Amino acid sequence: MIISERIIKVLKERNMTQAEFAKQVGISTSTISEWKKRKTNPTVEKIMDICNVLQITPEQLLTGKGIEDEEEIAAASPESKFTPGDVQMIEDYHNLKEEQQKRLMAYMEALKKIESLEDM
Repeated sequence: MIISERIIKVLKERNMTQAEFAKQVGISTSTISEWKKRKTNPTVEKIMDICNVLQITPEQLLTGKGIEDEEEIAAASPESKFTPGDVQMIEDYHNLKEEQQKRLMAYMEALKKIESLEDM
C-alpha cells in the first residue's frame, strides 16, 4: 500500500470526506484525485499537516504500521518501507525554515549530480 492509499483508508475509517480533509490540510480536492489515480503523492511539506489532520504519526503514514493489517505490511516490497531514520529525516525537514528546506534540496541535487559524474 502506498502513502496515498493509506490516507484514503484512514479517511474512510474516520468517516471524513475528501473535501473536509482537503480544506483542513490546505490542498485542493483535485490533488486528492491525483493521489487516487497514482499520478502524484503528497509532498514532503504536507506530510505533517496530513498526519495532524488524520491524527496519525508520520511513521504510521509512511510505513503503514497501525493503519494496514500486519499481512499487508509483510507483503509490501522492502523498498516501500521507511526506516525510523527516514521518518526522523522527514520530521527534521518539516521543522526547517522554508529557505533551509530549499537549501537542503539543492544540496541533494548537487550530490546526485556528483554521483552521476563519478559513475561515468
